[in-house]
Amino acid sequence: MNKRWQILAALMAALIAFNAQAQGKVYRWVDDEGVTHFGDSVPAEYATKDREVLNDYGVAVASQEGAQTADELAASAEQEQAIAEQQRREQATRARDETLLTTYLSVDEIESLRNRRTEMLDGQINYTEVYLEALREKLGRLQKDAARFRPYNSDPQAPPIHENLARELSDTLDSIIRYEKTLTDTRERKLAVVAKFDEDISRFRELKGLN
Repeated sequence: MNKRWQILAALMAALIAFNAQAQGKVYRWVDDEGVTHFGDSVPAEYATKDREVLNDYGVAVASQEGAQTADELAASAEQEQAIAEQQRREQATRARDETLLTTYLSVDEIESLRNRRTEMLDGQINYTEVYLEALREKLGRLQKDAARFRPYNSDPQAPPIHENLARELSDTLDSIIRYEKTLTDTRERKLAVVAKFDEDISRFRELKGLN
């Protein structure tokens, strides 16, 4: 190191020591251009830069991370959310496993309950199908009757449909639509119940070492 650099280094050390005594803390950080800065506080434009804390002799005694950028904050929040979601899934799995082991003694018990649930749903499906068939037959009779009247009959001499007949026709159509949706929902619920019990049986076998 030449004489000039020795003088500069001595001056810098003296300046650091002076600031440290006067201000209590001195920070050192490097900007995007690679220039080293010193100060008793870090300006806002350098808030995201990591910095070192210097002692009275200009020696780094601690380091501090700079503030996170908006992208870093978003990434941290996303990571925290992912960790929280993973913990939630793990907790739900533990709770489910505990429920399986405390509720059932064997696979046969799970299958028996599944069969009872599906039989009940099958009964609802069968009832709805029978009732829908009766509604469709009724609708056919009403439509045949309504065909004699306007607007269902194109004959300009045909009389207008009776109010009671029009209301009954409309109500029957609404009932068919409603019960068709009920039938679809019940069938979907049965599929979901079967799938859930299949998962429980598979997991129970795994927990009991039966696979």
